[in-house]
Amino acid sequence: MRIPQLDHARLLERMPDEMTRLARAVHDIGFLTVTGTPLTPERVERVLDMYRAFFVLSAEQKRAVDMAVTGANRGWGAPGSEQVDSTANPDFKEVFDCGFELPVGHPLARHGLGVYAPNLWPESPVGFRDEIKGYYIDAIDVGRQILAAISEALGASAGSFAEAFVPPMALLRGNYYPQRPDWAGERDFGIAAHTDYGCLTLLAMDGAPGLEVRMPDGSWQAITAPPGTFVINFGEMLEMWTGGRVKATLHRVVGGPQERISVPLFLNPSYHTNVAPAGSDQVIFAGDHLSRRFNETYLHLKPAG
Repeated sequence: MRIPQLDHARLLERMPDEMTRLARAVHDIGFLTVTGTPLTPERVERVLDMYRAFFVLSAEQKRAVDMAVTGANRGWGAPGSEQVDSTANPDFKEVFDCGFELPVGHPLARHGLGVYAPNLWPESPVGFRDEIKGYYIDAIDVGRQILAAISEALGASAGSFAEAFVPPMALLRGNYYPQRPDWAGERDFGIAAHTDYGCLTLLAMDGAPGLEVRMPDGSWQAITAPPGTFVINFGEMLEMWTGGRVKATLHRVVGGPQERISVPLFLNPSYHTNVAPAGSDQVIFAGDHLSRRFNETYLHLKPAG
């Protein structure tokens, strides 16, 4: 079994064969790739270059936007600042996170929720904030389009998810994976095996190898994509919400002989969306689930003791 590649235009047109392939991909594998979105290879290259220029700054410069001094996940995360698998060592990558900021006066703003925290923007590289914010907005639109297609592929209306994502808990991340360190052992990873926490992940990559997906037969399959081809996978929240009709799949980055940059958009619904299986008597707020998982992952957010 291979990870399927789908065409964005055919999904927008709801071509029957493409929708069938989409339904199988989300249920059987939990991973797919999509080509032909409005996010062109040139646009993605500019975004990758911006993150690359940030990550080569000195540690002192990056510490000006260090998320470790905040109560949220906005700004720079140093190597070893996350641990997605408690049986592995902290991940040796660096990250830069930004997310959705609530407008002044929004009802959720007064609660001080970490998932809507203010962003931290570096002064360098020049143009970083504008380039990344613009991409963030457009990537959310693409993610919404894919979600609408998934909803129809599962037999619901295209808009069945729409209202739940206003305002979204959407997080854009730049990942920097260095060469695998000489000291790395069997418990060391760029990012250890994990499932994503939310709904849909729209992942841009620089074409370098590193990402591995756990396939239904238990094997690990490497997946690469050039800029402009997007890897899409699904998180625990969407698996719960759809009663298992969408699969959250384990994946990891072991690290290799070359550096690698990836840019995932994690698209998640509004804080008070109930993501319990439809028809159940459970209440699982999206924000509660996401906050709990963040607190388990980011070392500066983990409870003391």
